[in-house]
Amino acid sequence: MTTWLTRLVPDARSREARRDLGSAVGMHRRLMSLFPPDAGPDPRARFRVLFRTEDTPAGPHVLLQSSHEPDLTQLPDAYGTTLSRPLDTLLDAIRPGLTVRYRCVASAVRKPGATTRTLYNLPPVVALSGTAADEWWFRQADAAGLKSLTLNSHPLDAIQGLRKNGSANAPHQRIRHARTQFDGTAAIVDPDLLRAKITEGIGRGKAYGCGLLSIAPARQPS
Repeated sequence: MTTWLTRLVPDARSREARRDLGSAVGMHRRLMSLFPPDAGPDPRARFRVLFRTEDTPAGPHVLLQSSHEPDLTQLPDAYGTTLSRPLDTLLDAIRPGLTVRYRCVASAVRKPGATTRTLYNLPPVVALSGTAADEWWFRQADAAGLKSLTLNSHPLDAIQGLRKNGSANAPHQRIRHARTQFDGTAAIVDPDLLRAKITEGIGRGKAYGCGLLSIAPARQPS
């Protein structure tokens, strides 16, 4: 199964692009419109769609990863520039001991037990920050077959919005996902686990720009 990576550079002159960049829910809908509509109840999971919006000196870029090649002709005219390529060569090159650079924007959370929630009046899901978020990431890295060697993390603005919930008459559901960006280097311990996490994503909020794990070979010192 081929995994595709698409870089989308929205054009700041496009009203549709500006609107989508301002809403994680809107960007989710836009990107899902690039895939077949008759994909069952959870097309995002079926096509393993993950994305991440990145700020660059040239403006925001969107990285879109999927197990199905997106139909970029479905984007509005003058929406932006795109480039798709398969990731098979990179995924096939994963081997134990290889040092890689990684990036993942993820929603680091914990779910307290019922007794703890009652005792401390906590919500069902608690967002983590600082050292607690870093410790969460180390656990995720281990589960992804990585031994984290270096880590630089910083919080990003939370994703917030409203999404439709069921029938047209049902009230909208409010979504909120705290985000932390994790960057660093790691040694590959288990290639199969790493390939699985790259294609499946990490943590919550995968439909709204969280969970995409990107790797690249680390530069060797000269």
